[in-house]
Amino acid sequence: MAQIQRRLGVSRHRLAEWLRGVPPPAWTVRPNAKDDLRARATDLRGEGWSVNDIAAELGVARSTAWGWVRHLPLDPDSERARTKREHSKLMTDARWARHRVERDAAKQAVFVQALADVGTLDARDVLLLGAAIYWCEGTKAKPWRHVERLQFVNTDVTLVRLFLRFLDLSHVDRGRIGFRISIHESADANAANRWWAASLGVPLESFARPTIKRHRVRTNRKNVSEDYHGCVIVTVARSRDIYWRVEAVMAALTKQTASDHVVSQPESSDVRL
Repeated sequence: MAQIQRRLGVSRHRLAEWLRGVPPPAWTVRPNAKDDLRARATDLRGEGWSVNDIAAELGVARSTAWGWVRHLPLDPDSERARTKREHSKLMTDARWARHRVERDAAKQAVFVQALADVGTLDARDVLLLGAAIYWCEGTKAKPWRHVERLQFVNTDVTLVRLFLRFLDLSHVDRGRIGFRISIHESADANAANRWWAASLGVPLESFARPTIKRHRVRTNRKNVSEDYHGCVIVTVARSRDIYWRVEAVMAALTKQTASDHVVSQPESSDVRL
């Protein structure tokens, strides 16, 4: 540039305007010292290397490595990516193995102590527990819906077993107990019926036709795996007296009078109890 400027006797800015867009001669282009590293980074990225690994391997800054390979997305299914994930899992498992052993031992000790503290439940204990869990999860009479019948709904098989034990101690014949599951249409309702029947130790014939709920493809539910069995609805026929007993037990537990739990009778005489 300086030689041309002196030879032609023009200003530097005028010469720059004349040469705008004219590529420099090839002999004037000097090679970049990092061209070989850039090519190597591209090759490593194609093999599934992360930006951090490339930077460490080539001895360059992470930002430099990222600038070289940012146009190449990392393939999560490459052999190196899978190997790295497996190695990371092994390291994590090894790091937490001792913690898990200690945690499981502590949890087992708590379970053993709780079992000793609870001991054997008598009829009174089951009565109180059964009434409490029903008042939490069961259907209750309302001023606008005066139906005094036991109907217990839950997804936890342990709570349902406890409720059935409560019914047994309340001298409810198993023939008066009916079951029905409510489940999303994306699940296997027949398999869920069999699972609940086996888990509760009741005949499969005691289950009515399931209630199928419409499934949303985009759902926030987490219970969508093979462990999803829907919820079970336990209905007890001719259970008004037992419902009154549950209501009375809850009143006694909360120190309330029976009058606090009296539900206003509807004006219509056609209400079926």
